[in-house]
Amino acid sequence: MLKTYASQPGETRGRLHPETMSTFRSPFQRDRDRIIHASAFRRLKHKTQVFVEHEGDYYRTRLTHSIEVAQVARTIAGALGLNENLAEAVALAHDLGHPPFGHTGEDALAVLMEPYGGFDHNAQAIRIVTKLEKHYAGFDGLNLTWESLEGIAKHNGPVTGDLPYALVDFNDEYDLELSTHASAEAQVAAVADDIAYNHHDLHDGLRAGLFTDADLMELPLTGPAYEAVDKLYPGLDPMRRRYEALRRIFGVMVEDVIHIADNRLAAAQPKSVHDIRHLGQPVIRFSKPLFMELKTIKSFLFRRMYRAPSVIVMRQQVTSMVEDLFPLFMKQPELLPADWEVDVAAATSDTELARIILDYVAGMTDRFAIQEHERLCG
Repeated sequence: MLKTYASQPGETRGRLHPETMSTFRSPFQRDRDRIIHASAFRRLKHKTQVFVEHEGDYYRTRLTHSIEVAQVARTIAGALGLNENLAEAVALAHDLGHPPFGHTGEDALAVLMEPYGGFDHNAQAIRIVTKLEKHYAGFDGLNLTWESLEGIAKHNGPVTGDLPYALVDFNDEYDLELSTHASAEAQVAAVADDIAYNHHDLHDGLRAGLFTDADLMELPLTGPAYEAVDKLYPGLDPMRRRYEALRRIFGVMVEDVIHIADNRLAAAQPKSVHDIRHLGQPVIRFSKPLFMELKTIKSFLFRRMYRAPSVIVMRQQVTSMVEDLFPLFMKQPELLPADWEVDVAAATSDTELARIILDYVAGMTDRFAIQEHERLCG
């Protein structure tokens, strides 16, 4: 039973292009299904989470990360009486706009696109689901509901200030009320993202040998989790011990969010999703004590994983690839595939051309970007 402040499927604000309602799926279920069947979603399989896709089969990719986020989002949304399908849809779509090589690729493209309206992966996700996916006869994009689009655009909070062009262009056509908070379901997707990467980055960092279980025993949250496992299962196999400890950390984070959200919702007494959007603060968040513990863990991961020497070397290599490919296509747009020729021919300025090339480069997978760099740049 959905709470009154949940996003009610029968009260959706609809789609930019009106469609007949499905007889057996809610609007948010249809959104979720369209995202799963999107080309951009499939390409996440070969896009970086932390380690570049070719570095190992065991590390998370953007696709496995997105699936983990969706699982957490459904769990939290269900426990809070929110719309699980909307939370899942936003979670599955939240990283669609990531370019090859993860945040490293995003940083490189942001610099290259500064003269042409900027780049941000959330804005690019909106561009993908409203324009670049071209499979349906009646419209470009996926024609998602207003609520799903809102969640993709502002699941991390209100979006204000100097906005990337991709978000400005669409918001001028279909106002997503960027200055307000998103629905509780979108907020759940954002916190689920934090939970998922805090958990799996520890796991992947251990597997990569960037730090050890002993290192984690010195940290808040992770240390007590290992101690609890050792008390229950003395002499446990090291890999099972690690997994048992990390799954406890996962559970602590999820239960903390649910508990705090219950308290904040009880205090705020929202009557509708409109009230959630206009509370002036998020209702889905970690408790302050856990937030501070996670801050310590994130600092540890930044030093020992995200800025590890081996990761830095790979960051430098893939940054140079993006910095080679983008200017090359700007200078020789005829190098783009044949199905991009119409868009290139219609470009009337360097800015329009740069945005077309951005769409092409940002859509690349890690392996395709590496192959294209070898082919075109040697």
